[in-house]
Amino acid sequence: MNQLRVGVLGASRIAEEAIVEPAIALGHRLVACAARDKARAEAFGDKYGFERVLESYQDVVDDPDVDVVYNPLANSLHAPWNLAAIRAGKSVLTEKPFSRDREEAVRVSAAADAANIVVMEGFHYLFHPVTQRIFQLVADGTLGELRHVEVEMRMPAPEPDDLRWSLDLAGGVMMDLGCYGLHVLRHLGAYAGGEPTVREARAVERHPGVDESFDANVEFPSGATGATLNSMTDPDYLFTLRVTGSRGEAFAHNYIKPSTDDRVSITVGNTTSTEHLGTRSSYLYQLEAFARHLQHGTELPMGPGDAVANMAMVDDAYRAAGMSPR
Repeated sequence: MNQLRVGVLGASRIAEEAIVEPAIALGHRLVACAARDKARAEAFGDKYGFERVLESYQDVVDDPDVDVVYNPLANSLHAPWNLAAIRAGKSVLTEKPFSRDREEAVRVSAAADAANIVVMEGFHYLFHPVTQRIFQLVADGTLGELRHVEVEMRMPAPEPDDLRWSLDLAGGVMMDLGCYGLHVLRHLGAYAGGEPTVREARAVERHPGVDESFDANVEFPSGATGATLNSMTDPDYLFTLRVTGSRGEAFAHNYIKPSTDDRVSITVGNTTSTEHLGTRSSYLYQLEAFARHLQHGTELPMGPGDAVANMAMVDDAYRAAGMSPR
């Protein structure tokens, strides 16, 4: 499998950035796409040179020339269409969050394991040198003992009819942004005695059941602490990661979109330095890693089990804030 043969569900903006442009840049085949609006799918397919535009998502999943399905649909459709792709024997790169809740994630994970199918949640930030540098500074002791991690995720409000405001479609800021922060905190748990536990959370609801801001505090087994601070009603975008240790701290100025700001500022003692880790898209790094795994068996940093653990923490955060999981 020298080229991935990609099928895309939907014709969304995130699909362009997360799979279509990386696939073109890396020489993979864009085989098929479909969308609820056929005209939109045809415009999308023509723009990016898909080999064919099909009538339905199921047609993409069933296409014999497709071996990788990319799923960027509404949150409530992630698990059902990931399961459909697994049944068809196709590898899956799915947008986060993996599912509506832990229960759905368990079903998808079990199906993937039973069928020996690769399914990965698209936490693309983890593959970029910006994030890898932050983790290295913790792992090699440069920052000393891990004390606190803070992930801040803020963006302007989507339009009122945006899917992210729909409870039926599993919307809310924790699902859209906060799942990133929890993922960062969980993966840094490797340097703080294990995965963290949600200790408290606070949410502001835009309308019943749908959160527009959401802050959660966690504690690691080592006693270190962490926070994920999220809003979908801010005047501007802010995606930062700050890791503080006993000897210093590291700050990623935009860990989600390092293509727009690749700085990592490192303070140890009285000395602060800034490193530039490259503005190449994190989605390119992600697709390269996914392709290497499919082609050569190179290990991935996460699989369905990781997604189950992340959705369990999302559920815990909602409960801690007095809300129900999706």
